[in-house]
This record gives sequence, structure tokens and C-alpha cells, in this order.
Amino acid sequence: MAFCNRLFVVSGLVQGVGFRYQTAHQGLAMGLTGYAKNLNNGDVEVLACGDENQVAEFATWLKKGPRSAFVERLEEVPTEKKVTRDFVIL
Repeated sequence: MAFCNRLFVVSGLVQGVGFRYQTAHQGLAMGLTGYAKNLNNGDVEVLACGDENQVAEFATWLKKGPRSAFVERLEEVPTEKKVTRDFVIL
């Protein structure tokens, strides 16, 4: 099992629709740690840490998001950030 950290920026209709809550729930359900945070420009930043296969599956989920959201773009950003406990909403 290879551990990885991935930082994503999700664009579209992703604020005010429960996106962060659903993202944290999905991350915890998949055994990941990290966070979901609103950005000032209307995007959501998501850090996912865990098994690289689970993180890849999580990225696939992020491309679609919850039913209440509309994801236009998912960008992966290189990062050294790491969260080792929980999946939180910031």
C-alpha cells in the first residue's frame, strides 16, 4: 500500500450546496484523511491523504461531486501538505 497526498481545486457550483460536507463524508468513508475548504474565488480546495488507489478513486468521485453540486473542473496541484487524522471541513 503506497501512501500519497493530493491537493485538488474543484471549480463550478461547489459552494453553498453542501459540497464540503459531502466531500468530508466521502473521504472518511473511503478511509482517507484531509480537508475541504472554501476559497475566496468560489472554488473548493480538497486535500486527500491515504492509499494511492483510494485517493485515485476519491478523485474520480470529486470529478462528479454530490448531486447538489455541478463540477466544471478538477485540478490537481502538487503538494507537500499532509493531514494524518480525520477528514475535516475548514
